[in-house]
Amino acid sequence: MTRDLEFYKNLPQKQCRECGEVIEEQAESYIYECERCFSHKHE
Repeated sequence: MTRDLEFYKNLPQKQCRECGEVIEEQAESYIYECERCFSHKHE
């Protein structure tokens, strides 16, 4: 189980595909855009 935890701790942070800003992870979120870029795209 320790290996599993190490694996998840070592994953890179998710970044916005549009601007490169680091995205704060949300449970079961598959969005790869920050809130700012996402809202501009869907206005």
